Amino acid sequence: MTERDDAVSLGEAHDLEAVRDALVEWYEADHRDFPWRQTDDPYAILVSEVMSQQTQLGRVVEAWEEFLERWPTTAALAATDRADVVGFWTDHSLGYNNRAKYLHESAQQVESEYDGSFPESPEELQELMGVGPYTANAVASFAFNNGDAVVDTNVKRVCYRSFSVPDDDAAFETAANDLMPDGRSRVWNNAIMELGGVACTQTPRCDEVGCPWREWCDAYASGDFTAPDVPTQPSFEGSRRQFRGRVIGTLREYDELEVDPLGHRIRVDYAPDGEYGREWLTGLLSDLEDDGLVTLERGGSPAETVARLQR
Repeated sequence: MTERDDAVSLGEAHDLEAVRDALVEWYEADHRDFPWRQTDDPYAILVSEVMSQQTQLGRVVEAWEEFLERWPTTAALAATDRADVVGFWTDHSLGYNNRAKYLHESAQQVESEYDGSFPESPEELQELMGVGPYTANAVASFAFNNGDAVVDTNVKRVCYRSFSVPDDDAAFETAANDLMPDGRSRVWNNAIMELGGVACTQTPRCDEVGCPWREWCDAYASGDFTAPDVPTQPSFEGSRRQFRGRVIGTLREYDELEVDPLGHRIRVDYAPDGEYGREWLTGLLSDLEDDGLVTLERGGSPAETVARLQR
């Protein structure tokens, strides 16, 4: 991994507009269709956030839908017996029962202290029982488009790998907020968490899911995919992904290269007419061209092909 220096802002090192646009376009084109992403009801979003704290998202869907069918509003939840809410929590194996208790109490607060309307800022939302900074910011973002950048384990992993952000909570918070475009916390926080959830996973799936940040990603270029929650390197030594990353890293440094000089820079056993030669590298470059990561200027022979990063 490259040396991390939190004195260098992301804006100085990268074209933030291009980085942002790439992620939002990727997310909007295709993402996991969780039902709470289809609503801006702060109550429904709060329920999803509390349920997700200890439970895998796939299991949360059914419980969330049943919970809202039974108690569709804060008024309905506030009026019910707390034992019924705790019983629901236990029956659905949703983790600590205290979370059910706090959710019930927060519904009562909304009804009694806020006239049935949720507060809209992260600071005000933290006044609700059991709602900490992370949950408050998530509700403010997804319900009101009024939050800061969400910083969870997935987002830390993305920032650490992509932009060499130091393993420090303050640095992660600064970087995440630098990345987020103004006034777009709803789509941005969904998008960057989706990136960490399906592409920049502990064992990364960069090419499989078409990660939109491969062009800028330090880990993709270096091949070092360790992270704060991934202390040892995921195993893909010698894989096609590793050499795709080396191509991107090399073209960052040299801007453009013909096939043979590029080949010699990405693997020590490159031989133009060998098993890992022009034919192999041309196939790799064609894949990268199809993914929109490089452009190829084809000459009269394969050796005259010039590769550049897509701009």
